Amino acid sequence: MGLFSIANCRLAGVSACVPINAYENAEYEYLSASDRELLIKTTGVARRRIAREGTTSSDLALSTALQLIQSLRWEPTDVELMVLVTQTGDYLMPATSRILQHKLGLSRNCMTIDINSGCSGFVDGLATASSLISATGMRKALLLTAEVPSRYTSPRDKSTFPLFGDAAAALALEYDVSAPPLYFNIQTDGSGFDAIMIPDGGMRSPVNSSASFQTHVIVPGIERNRLQLALDGIKVFNFSLREVAPNIRDLFRYAGKDLSEADYFVFHQANLLIIDSVRKKLGLEKDRFPVSLNRFGNTSSASIPLTLVTELAEAIRNGRKQLLFTGFGVGLAWGSCIAEINQMCVPDLLEI
Repeated sequence: MGLFSIANCRLAGVSACVPINAYENAEYEYLSASDRELLIKTTGVARRRIAREGTTSSDLALSTALQLIQSLRWEPTDVELMVLVTQTGDYLMPATSRILQHKLGLSRNCMTIDINSGCSGFVDGLATASSLISATGMRKALLLTAEVPSRYTSPRDKSTFPLFGDAAAALALEYDVSAPPLYFNIQTDGSGFDAIMIPDGGMRSPVNSSASFQTHVIVPGIERNRLQLALDGIKVFNFSLREVAPNIRDLFRYAGKDLSEADYFVFHQANLLIIDSVRKKLGLEKDRFPVSLNRFGNTSSASIPLTLVTELAEAIRNGRKQLLFTGFGVGLAWGSCIAEINQMCVPDLLEI
């Protein structure tokens, strides 16, 4: 069942980290000036942050997690659960969350989990972490989302390279019997798995020393090899317009709430046209849909918490707010969460 609620879990704080290096799409050399202008207008992505050579998603996650722990005045050893959402882990094995447990100084009694989920990953991770807190009574937990998609996009692929940016975020969760329920609607359609994928590198299609690295011209302006991200933009756009709005409406109906009750709708920052098209389907005002992708691009699982930190910090630091989180994309998978928050700890954006 995609619809469910989770009790006894409070969202205590959120932080985010981006690389200091910025890349301007107005300078993207593989497009003409007019095509660059059109790209920025339709996607909304003007600037992205790109990690330095040698910087991994776990490096970004470590920095923002330490920042949040310190801001909350938590003891690292009090964290009993850490969930890491990433599709760019340090190694095929072991799980990157194991490495971060050690680097963060968490207790050996801390449970750690990696979730290989991208665009819907923040909602997936929140459902996983909050359900464990609710079921077990774990007192403190961290949900980390960290991605460096710049590592797997081809610079000669206009359908992917100008869109994706690197980032990480941390969400602090606490067991609290007085916390309002979290409501979820999570869905999956694996028949569309090939809409967003890296063909080679897994067990189904291992790396081949010649074929995997050979660059192919898919169409003019799209060149990549089989170890780089392939994106079917039309399929993803149509999927998003078809599935996201009904998912949100069904969730509000299940929760016994009206769309008008939500203060903000915080979407995965995939594409400005997608966000605006779904907003119009819902018949809602533009100012309730914060946007961060113009400055950071599509940061996959980190995009929702990054948007909270960069666009809504003051609003969620003060008073009570009702938020709707929605993620959609690779899988294909999509999901939403209604969360009522009150005076969250939100440190300033960290740049490294």
